[in-house]
Amino acid sequence: MPIAARLDEYGKPAWILLLILGFVAWWPLGLAILAFMIGSGRMGCWTHNSMGRWQSKMERMQEKMDRGMRGFSGCWSAAGPSSGNRAFDEYRAETLRRLEEEQREFKEFLQRLRFAKDREEFDQFMAERRNRPQGPQDTAPSSPPPQS
Repeated sequence: MPIAARLDEYGKPAWILLLILGFVAWWPLGLAILAFMIGSGRMGCWTHNSMGRWQSKMERMQEKMDRGMRGFSGCWSAAGPSSGNRAFDEYRAETLRRLEEEQREFKEFLQRLRFAKDREEFDQFMAERRNRPQGPQDTAPSSPPPQS
């Protein structure tokens, strides 16, 4: 049985121990073992699939948070927990509604502003393109002028 297969039976701790012993014995041997571990994918943090693993962990965490918020929303109203003062709760709900409306209007304003800026840059580009002289321009002479 090859050494790599035997070390795989023991898992990553055996590979790490071999790596340390390789560096202690002779540093080029340690580097060779390290290169083999990275190249063969035995170092889990260096595999090409690691981003997929992190992505799936983040998606699972987001699902748990969404589930928790759905369960949590039954205890709280959209405007937050009741303070016990009905007049204040109405004032707070109205203020939050107004702020959400202002936020929506501001986002629309920014979108129109970006569109206007893009339109202005595009119109400027087209104007420069239309005003550009047609035909090839020689900036450097093809042959040196004759000398007398």
